[in-house]
Order: sequence, then C-alpha cells, then structure tokens
Amino acid sequence: MRRPLVPGLTLAAVIIVLDQLSKWWIVEKVMRPEGVWETPFYSPTRIEILPVFDLVMAWNRGVSFGLFNNDGSWNAVALSVLSVAISLGLIAWMRKAQSTLVVLALGGIIGGALGNVVDRIRWGAVADFLDVHVMGYHWPAFNLADSAISVGAVLLVLDALFVKPSSSKN
Repeated sequence: MRRPLVPGLTLAAVIIVLDQLSKWWIVEKVMRPEGVWETPFYSPTRIEILPVFDLVMAWNRGVSFGLFNNDGSWNAVALSVLSVAISLGLIAWMRKAQSTLVVLALGGIIGGALGNVVDRIRWGAVADFLDVHVMGYHWPAFNLADSAISVGAVLLVLDALFVKPSSSKN
C-alpha cells in the first residue's frame, strides 16, 4: 500500500464507524420508543434541539438530498454498486495525490459514500436524521456520511482553486 493511502483510508474508516454509530443511536435508541417496532421505517417524532436544528427520522432511498428517491426495487443495489465503483476510482486518485489535503478530502468522500452503502445493505435506504431549518425552510435531512462527502467535495474545490501546484524540477 502506497503511503498516501494510509491517512485517507484511515479517515474513511473512522467516518464509516462514526456514521454507523450515530445512525445506530438515532434509529435504535432515539427514534424508536421502547416496545415499538412495527417497521424499520417507523418515525415517532421530530425532536427540537435548537430553534434552527432538529433530529428527525427520514429514510432516503435515493442519493443526496433525496434525488431519485422513488422507492424502486433496484435503487439500493444500483446506488450501492455505483458508490463502490466511485469509491474505487477515488482510491485510484488518492494513490496519485500529491497533497495531504486532497488525500483527506478523498478519504472523507469515500468514508461517507461507503457509510451510506452500509445503510442500503442493512435497511434498503439511508438513515437521515439531521434537520437544519430557518423560517420554515428546511434543508433536506442528512447524516454524518453526507456531511463527510460535502466537506470532502468542498475541500477538493478549494484545493483546485487556491492551492498552487508544486513545480517539480527534473
């Protein structure tokens, strides 16, 4: 394993573990009152944490922000295969990355993508539970994996826009 892979794949593994722990806590402990288990998609309530932030239980059978959330029978399989294929491509990119920032950004995206794949395998849908809202306008519910993907993508854009490539002298 080439050296650049170690920090990126370590970050990806940490994100997967933290994402799954947070989803376990929400699905099994917070949003499922004792003795209630009619369906894995049961959602008892919205829990207000701050005036602009709630915990909710939303099941996303599509991709980010609910795109393609049509409950198709092949959604979970197709999106999982696509996520794994993209993750493998990002690992190949990570092997060639010259900066730690890019390695970590790719690790965040990979960890987030694979964290959501675990959900699709377990439940057939991704557990989203973070709800940010202002004056009645809600951002689509999301989770830690989605946050890692978003932060990783922003870091890649910032790197592309503002980090000067190192000049290699032969």
